Amino acid sequence: MTDALIPPGRIDPDALIAGILSWVEIETPSDRPDRIDALLDLVEAGFAGLPVERTRFPASDARGGQLLLRYAPSGCGGAPLVVMGHVDTVWAVGTLARRPVRREGDRIFGPGIFDMKAGSFLAAETLRRIAAEGRVPPRPLAVLLTGDEETGSEHSRVLIEDLAREAWAVLIPEPSYGADVAVVTARKGLGRFTLRAEGLAAHAGGNLADGRSAVAEVARQILDIEARTDFARGLTFSVGTVRGGTRPNVVPAEAEIEIDMRAATVADGEAEAAALLARRALTPDVRVKVEGGVNRPPYERTEAVARLYAAARGLAGRLGMALGETARGGVSDGNIAAAVGATVLDGLGCGGGGAHAEDERIDVSTVAPRASLMRGMMLCPEFQADASA
Repeated sequence: MTDALIPPGRIDPDALIAGILSWVEIETPSDRPDRIDALLDLVEAGFAGLPVERTRFPASDARGGQLLLRYAPSGCGGAPLVVMGHVDTVWAVGTLARRPVRREGDRIFGPGIFDMKAGSFLAAETLRRIAAEGRVPPRPLAVLLTGDEETGSEHSRVLIEDLAREAWAVLIPEPSYGADVAVVTARKGLGRFTLRAEGLAAHAGGNLADGRSAVAEVARQILDIEARTDFARGLTFSVGTVRGGTRPNVVPAEAEIEIDMRAATVADGEAEAAALLARRALTPDVRVKVEGGVNRPPYERTEAVARLYAAARGLAGRLGMALGETARGGVSDGNIAAAVGATVLDGLGCGGGGAHAEDERIDVSTVAPRASLMRGMMLCPEFQADASA
């Protein structure tokens, strides 16, 4: 083991936890670019005086900005290793006043700590420590912190794609899962669609036969669409919202539903998206229009992903850790990176649970191991050679 690698037992988790909590204590909902900028200011200040290039991308349209950190000292070369994390959360400002950070044994609870401030902090802090030590990694390193992932990465998407195209590999420190703190080697793709139905209003008592119910139409559509779910193929449809009608004694002329589609393969995602957009009314004299599309294509477990995971598992073994793998239905910016051809390894953040829930937490026992692994992936030439083989 080279002196650049540090086993988990030699890493002080308390210092890392203090850093994670400093991020959690700055509330950063996606619709508060001022709060996201405050956190990115804190991160950027931590790199003062270090040979790390810092580039800020300003907020726009009420969504947070991004911070790109690049470290390329003399002696390293080739395509960069890129780590991508987000700092925005689903939690409104004021959540901490109602639900303060607390520790219970091995668990630390806090809004946004699991998804994904702990993982994003470890990525930035690992880079900061490597630069502060003057380490020369095998290849240039880049860490991207974004502020709009929870709302679809609309503003950061082009930057994510550009970095992914130039990357040797992309690491995503989203949360890990399970007893073996598994990394993620595949994610379903996500499509969002709105189906609107237009019928004909009529008096529900005196002229019911003259009406054409848009609500009845979307009810039929819901059953028909959700029946296309095929769990064996990793293909799911869920209607999450239903709106329609004005009064109980009026045949509703308008109604709409919002559809969540998940697909495990690019082929299924494209085919099913086209089928949704081509849907027609199931009720005579009612018109239907569908809008939407695939927001994040599937991140599939390719041969290159399998090699990257195997190399990471081998590195983890050298550091005294097991490293499982899993596939997830939820999406991340790893989907965007994979869609432009990058080799992605996801789920490299801390273990825990409760993403987007009141009991969101990380497991303290996973902090040092994840920091150790992240450092090894950035610095270990054998890991990078194995992943490239």
